[in-house]
Amino acid sequence: MNALIRKVWFSFTHRSGSGSDRSPNTDYDHFLQMMYIQSSSTGEFDRIPIDILMIILRKLGPRDSARLRAVCKSWKFLVSDNRLWIYFLQNQQEPFDSVFFAEAHLRSGYPLQVFPAPMSDLSFMHIYSQRMQVPGAIIIDGGSGYSKYGWSKYSSPSGRSATFLEFGNIESPMPSRLRHFFSTICNRMQVKTSTQPIVVSIPLCHYDDTESAKFSRRQLKDAIYTTLFDMNVPSVCAINQATLALFAARRTSGIVVNVGFHQTSVVPILHGKVMHKVGVEVVGMGALKLTGFLRDRMQQNNINVDSLYTVRTLKENLCYVALDYEAELSKDTEASFRVTSNSWFTLSKERFQTGEILFKPRIAGVQAMGLHQAVALCMDHCHDAELTSDDNWYKTVVLAGGSACMAGLAERLEKELHELLTTSMANGIRVLPPPYGADSVWHGAKLLSNLSTFQRSWCMTKKQYKHWSRGRLW
Repeated sequence: MNALIRKVWFSFTHRSGSGSDRSPNTDYDHFLQMMYIQSSSTGEFDRIPIDILMIILRKLGPRDSARLRAVCKSWKFLVSDNRLWIYFLQNQQEPFDSVFFAEAHLRSGYPLQVFPAPMSDLSFMHIYSQRMQVPGAIIIDGGSGYSKYGWSKYSSPSGRSATFLEFGNIESPMPSRLRHFFSTICNRMQVKTSTQPIVVSIPLCHYDDTESAKFSRRQLKDAIYTTLFDMNVPSVCAINQATLALFAARRTSGIVVNVGFHQTSVVPILHGKVMHKVGVEVVGMGALKLTGFLRDRMQQNNINVDSLYTVRTLKENLCYVALDYEAELSKDTEASFRVTSNSWFTLSKERFQTGEILFKPRIAGVQAMGLHQAVALCMDHCHDAELTSDDNWYKTVVLAGGSACMAGLAERLEKELHELLTTSMANGIRVLPPPYGADSVWHGAKLLSNLSTFQRSWCMTKKQYKHWSRGRLW
């Protein structure tokens, strides 16, 4: 019967030409629906065109539409249309392209599927139902400079804190320090730790592939899980910051350039896994150095500042990266910004000289390679490693971190890479700015924690963790 319908369909499309705006798959699905409805019954609705029926279902909403499945087979067929549930998902808070990326690429958990499920294999009605049942998670992005925290059901973090000032170096796996950190955040959110799953971003540290670095990374992860389970958290998902930043950009493979508080890391990631064996490059230049450099330049130009916070605010609002540094020197780049009600500051060349030290660290007295050189070196290592037959996996570069939000940084880095690498290597390179600004890692965790299979595929309970730590699970 299906073969016969296909023949009728193809003869119909050949007769009607190519005037339709729909894709062939969409048209064929629509045709199948019409044939099915005509051979069955929707009761008094038989006289209504199918397109009008779909509009009625949209107006009814997801709950009432789902109930219609129990009426008869024809209603069940109509209600199961993926386009209807895609419409309902598009009217949720999270953008549909993020929902589709997560459900197609991340449903199975780690390790990620190399070949994601095609859209035709996904039941978005089932996905919608599962996503509505996912409990809200607490997201804690514990950066070395600033931490962001909040609920996964919210559109943005509900709070921020200066990690280095309040908690010290949380990258060092000291249980008492971690417990104080997690307890303080949960108290600020006014949440009991025994009620919600928690997603924690693991800070980027211990970059090498040596046994010592592996032990340190494992020790930090163990300390995070142990501390949270001791606080009666029902389930935990702890995942690398760079991986979450990549997820936020709707990618599972690529290179993440994280401009952190103390230093900048260049992290190659393949199918969600950090490729320590390929090599993580580190540049001793971070947000603190950028802020300090701007302060020094302002003082040299007799611009008095009362605090580092003021300088940081000016950096975030006035500084940018020049596409051509030498050409920018001859331009009028003066601009002003008001930090407080009675504090106006005017900057000129400092605006683009600050970001330039990422590419020329010696200007700031730092003996290190430039950011473009570190990324190019990482790409060389990825190319030489021959991990897959497709070399394009490392040609998408995603920026992360607050200082990576400086205007012009993505364009300048892309330009430098094209000039530095061979034509074959540079072909296809794209540098993406932080997709959600300074909160990209938090949004990557949000994308993950709203996934329909989140608790089953990405979280661990205390019992599962004990098995995993003994090497019996995953």
